Amino acid sequence: MAVNRSFTEYVAKTFDNQFWAVTEQYLHENMDSLDLELYRIHKAGEPEIAEIKVEHVWVDDLPEMKIQFDVALSVIFEIPEADYHYDNSEEKKIWIMVRCRGDLACSLQDFEIYDVSGYNGKNRTKNPMDDSLVPFIPYEKLDEVANEFLKEYYPEALKITPYGQPPVWVDPNVLTERLGLTIQTQCIREDTSVFGQLYFIDTDTEMYDVNTECNVPVHIDGKTIVVDPKMFLLRNLGSVNNTIVHECVHWVKHRKVFELEKLYNTTASYISCEVVGGAASAIARKSTEFMEKQANQLTPRIQMPADSFRAKTIEYISKFMRETNARHTVDVMEKVITALVTNFGVSRQAAKIRLVELDFEEAIGTYTYLDGHYVKPHSFRKGSIKVNQTFSLSSQDAAIQRFMNAELRALTENGDYLFIDNHFVYNAPLYVERDANGKLDLTGYARSHMDECCLVFDMSITSKVDNTYHTACFLNREPSDITFEIKYHNGFENAPQERQVAMRKKQQAEAMEIRRKMTDDPEQCMKLILDWREMKYTDLGDTIDRDPKTISRTVKGETAPKVETAALICFGLNLPPVISEKLMAVLGCPLNPMNPNHQWINEALHVKYPEPLWAIQEYLSQYGVEI
Repeated sequence: MAVNRSFTEYVAKTFDNQFWAVTEQYLHENMDSLDLELYRIHKAGEPEIAEIKVEHVWVDDLPEMKIQFDVALSVIFEIPEADYHYDNSEEKKIWIMVRCRGDLACSLQDFEIYDVSGYNGKNRTKNPMDDSLVPFIPYEKLDEVANEFLKEYYPEALKITPYGQPPVWVDPNVLTERLGLTIQTQCIREDTSVFGQLYFIDTDTEMYDVNTECNVPVHIDGKTIVVDPKMFLLRNLGSVNNTIVHECVHWVKHRKVFELEKLYNTTASYISCEVVGGAASAIARKSTEFMEKQANQLTPRIQMPADSFRAKTIEYISKFMRETNARHTVDVMEKVITALVTNFGVSRQAAKIRLVELDFEEAIGTYTYLDGHYVKPHSFRKGSIKVNQTFSLSSQDAAIQRFMNAELRALTENGDYLFIDNHFVYNAPLYVERDANGKLDLTGYARSHMDECCLVFDMSITSKVDNTYHTACFLNREPSDITFEIKYHNGFENAPQERQVAMRKKQQAEAMEIRRKMTDDPEQCMKLILDWREMKYTDLGDTIDRDPKTISRTVKGETAPKVETAALICFGLNLPPVISEKLMAVLGCPLNPMNPNHQWINEALHVKYPEPLWAIQEYLSQYGVEI
């Protein structure tokens, strides 16, 4: 198992003799100016060094493979008594700063100490690196670093092209050629768990052969990117283009990490990028996690430079809104993403994430895949939800949360919130409408004002995926091996418009009035409800495809109804929960909370009851419940 490689540890062990030599010279030259207070001796003799310890190393990233580093040394030395009449000595400790430089291309064989001075607690690094020689890149500097990368290796990609002209995309083949790298496409592992490997030096290794179905010896030349064409980062976070540019970032930014590994381990030859975001090579786990995070952050910024990507996004939004007479940006965001994907040569998911990073939050509500379908695009007030929150959840997660969370259950108990297109939406005309087939749907207003009418849920990832990918996964919700835990965000203050709340309260009052008039007599209840719905037994029979006489006999108690039949009647009448619960009871068909089928029927009675019967049956059938 790989251990964390420490440049500090390497420096301390390798250059110990040099540090002793310069420290002895420094003490000899500066003893009088150290201003030491001596208590036990009368006259200071020649100091003798007892211990030198490397306390810290600050590394400054220089061009090519050169580095400059400041080494803070703690020095313990003993000062003997110079007057032979006394036999005392005194121990002292000072700190000094040793400034060094060297070239990793020659394994620091040219190591040089060019300055020694007292340590004042400061260092002079301009481009700092961590102890594994991974450069520090603050989040707010990522776009700047990406632009510097492009200025050096692909400057034309920074150009903002005129209106109507496509942007200059970063062709990975051109980029690798400019970096002096070659691309080799072949299967790496049988389980396709590795999507790319960057080989720094000539290497003899083994890779999976699809013809023989076993690993076979292969020779890989140095400066080669090996890409498995079947593998996509997390299967939905990037394409082959992304993978190649990702490896190019490793080559430019992380060669010094590899050279440090070689100082420890002469057999090291490559960096391997796995599906879960770690690294399978012998390079230290901590280093690779840091490198992967940087590569994942820089790659999309290189492929989609902020200025040109933003300019084309604004252009496409304007173009598609004009062509489709759209009222809201979210109505054209899928078209915009498709155009960006085509013109920048990136994946749909990468484009979506980049849009959100550049404050086009309308992109968050696009391409959300739940319950076997894509949820319709939606948007919300800027900043109204966090990156780990969502308005969208699967029907199974919705049922689990209603069962477990009392606050959510209270909000949905009387039908105030319905579960429509994978959202809990406030049940009011401004937010809910029927489509051409009579099925409930969110209105256009609701889809562009989700923060006003829909409930919010917190998300966390439960599968074993590196934190690097959490933000991307939260934004995408695409089909993948990622599993989420969804929890109702208790206390979130959404605010439906007052008029809509008033209308909903009027509906509730009407339902409660019917409920108060219901007795324990099934016939009385059914007559009351049919009159309220302005229906007859024949109308109900047509709706639920049952003989009206059979329904009548059931109500009169001449036949014992099944729970499914009683629920069918409730669904056919689109009864609010407060009424359906009473009718199920008087028909002698209470729901058993321990019966899974009954649980799903209860769920539909609370959050799907206004839907046409066929839509409710479709909803229940995915969980094996037939009514």
